[in-house]
Amino acid sequence: MKMPLKLFLIAFLAAGLLRNAVRPLWAQDQTPAADDQQQTGSPDQQQADSSTALDQSTEDNQPSQSALPTDVTNPDYLIGPEDVLTLEVFNLPEMKQTVRVENDGTISVRLLGPVRAEGLTSLQLKHELETDWGKQYLQDPQVSIFVKKFKARPVSLVGSVEKPGLYQLPGPRNIIQVLAMAGGLVRSTTAGPGAGRYLYITRKAGFDNLEPMDGVDLVAPDKLRVDIKKLLYSNQEGPSIQVKPMDLITVPRAGVVYIVGDGVMHPQQVILEDHESMTVLEALAVAQGLAPNAGKSHAKIIRRTSGGHTTESPLNLDKIFKGKSPDPRLAANDMLFVPGSGGKAIAKGGISAAIATLSGYLIFHP
Repeated sequence: MKMPLKLFLIAFLAAGLLRNAVRPLWAQDQTPAADDQQQTGSPDQQQADSSTALDQSTEDNQPSQSALPTDVTNPDYLIGPEDVLTLEVFNLPEMKQTVRVENDGTISVRLLGPVRAEGLTSLQLKHELETDWGKQYLQDPQVSIFVKKFKARPVSLVGSVEKPGLYQLPGPRNIIQVLAMAGGLVRSTTAGPGAGRYLYITRKAGFDNLEPMDGVDLVAPDKLRVDIKKLLYSNQEGPSIQVKPMDLITVPRAGVVYIVGDGVMHPQQVILEDHESMTVLEALAVAQGLAPNAGKSHAKIIRRTSGGHTTESPLNLDKIFKGKSPDPRLAANDMLFVPGSGGKAIAKGGISAAIATLSGYLIFHP
């Protein structure tokens, strides 16, 4: 049966109107067929584009890295006055704050007021804040604490270290680690002596319950002497003492022995890096022996006393060479003077010049 032309036109127009009415709803869920016909590129490229879009969508649904709770503070570090802390609560950026530990050991925390922080580790303080905030204000808060500035655990390094000064201990540190913080020990050069054989640790509270260790001597109730050579260069395990806040570490400069006079081949200064002293014969060996005109019976040791005066001890090198007299030891800042063979008058003049040289050096190099 044939459809009348008029009825056909009415049906055609009705179908067109229905299609236009449905199209916006269809476009919200799927890409139009016309758009599919306009896509270009290989199937691999289309797959890569699809993966990129998926990754981007995944990233958009993940929390930002800065919002994640992190705690990089040494877990053993005990918070103290003057430390600066940063407090954060996961997913609550408005709760982030930077606080300074007051002298009474408290910090001022948002919503909680003063909170005790001194003597706690960052982990302990974290748990306390989570508990206190969770009781009244927040649901299951995740807190992170970062020690922004360490100010509560100072240790002083003075003497022959590369960078003397006041350092903060971010956690437990032994002597070697603290020396590394100051750039290490000064090495001896032609310009002058470096670090000596020993370093000293002064602690006001004393060294109670100190275990005996090779290379460590208690020279006073509040002072330890540590053998640097055994500390750094021993094949066996050297002394390992934990440094505490407020300790003073002193690294004295190495002592110097002076070998002077026309009676030695090469007058010079000898740095006592590994020893506290040396014998007269050792000193002469360093100076490559006596000159042919040495006044061996008029040699002297010139020594500066604690009161600033100098003393002279006569030597007869002939008797020392033959073993008839003991070989005396030379300590730091001692001067071995060996004159030429010009007689006592010349020796006296030489000694005066030597004393002036030694005194001048000690004045400008205390």
